[in-house]
Amino acid sequence: MTGTIIGSMPDTMMLALIGLFGGVILGLAARLGRFCTLGAIEDYVYQNNSARLRMWWLAIGVAGLGSFGLIGVGALDPSQTIYHLAPWSPAFGVLGGLMFGYGMALAGNCGFGALARFGGGDLRSFVIVVVMGISTYFALSGPLAQLRIAGLALTDMPTEIRSYPGALSAVTGIPALAWGLIISAAITAGALWSRDFIGKPRAVIWGALVGAAIVSGWAGTQWVADTGFSAAPVNSHTFTSPLGESLLFLMTSSGGGLTFGVGSVAGVLLGAFTGSLIKGQFRWEACEDPRELKRQVLGAIFMGVGAALAMGCTIGQGISAFSLLTLNAPIVFASIFAGAALGLRQLISGLTFGRIGL
Repeated sequence: MTGTIIGSMPDTMMLALIGLFGGVILGLAARLGRFCTLGAIEDYVYQNNSARLRMWWLAIGVAGLGSFGLIGVGALDPSQTIYHLAPWSPAFGVLGGLMFGYGMALAGNCGFGALARFGGGDLRSFVIVVVMGISTYFALSGPLAQLRIAGLALTDMPTEIRSYPGALSAVTGIPALAWGLIISAAITAGALWSRDFIGKPRAVIWGALVGAAIVSGWAGTQWVADTGFSAAPVNSHTFTSPLGESLLFLMTSSGGGLTFGVGSVAGVLLGAFTGSLIKGQFRWEACEDPRELKRQVLGAIFMGVGAALAMGCTIGQGISAFSLLTLNAPIVFASIFAGAALGLRQLISGLTFGRIGL
């Protein structure tokens, strides 16, 4: 019976359900496990506390082990993913990552974090989600699209090798799969190389579950691409263009239908809502300070445009692309970190941005 239902289900619905499943895990991780990129950076830079940063690294390591495991058994073809198909521009990776990280600090959350907070009743985060979704599409297919494409053409670095395991394989002759598993295992071990972190089983479990959610996205979308009746993209969780896709779907499903990304966004909201109820933390919150709202809107614009340039966010590039060890992932990761550190320092020191007080 179950097989019949799945067999008769449209590919778009199947993709959305796969995204929903992983999104729920991510939303629960944010609310119950305190998985937060900006929080991890802030803890590390200003409190010398690496616990949440290690959660992020553990998620990358687990996702990498799972992803290369899928590649090893033929259940994932990385060459079909956007991170291998799209042009590679390190310049855009740096610029987009810096913009995203800086905007994340101004807004107080990344796109994923804003979704998780909105799921807990924070209406300020709803504004961030909407503005970021519109800003991303503004750069992807709106007025800035031609400028972005022209810049990408100027900075593109053509190469057949799109990952670090591939580059190491070309040099050493050792299969890229082996390098991928070795590097992912090293990242996992590095994340766990702390008695303090190991002594926080909740953080370890939720970090690992975030990585597993990324693997579920790769496995599910590849399966639909291989067995479905339509050309389905192979991707995993990211919260850049899916925010815009979700807005389009809500406004007119004929203009933008169900996708993996739409299901993922809905899943995070559902998981975050459930998690906030479990912890008794759901409550409606609104912005009482116009200056705060101004800063958050500005930050969301920076994040939307930056994510379009970098081809991803803290989850998309920071974990999904990183799980495949793509060339751009560490570049964007480091740039997001640097941009966020700069933005946090600016907020703490009370500097201003032009005439816009921060």
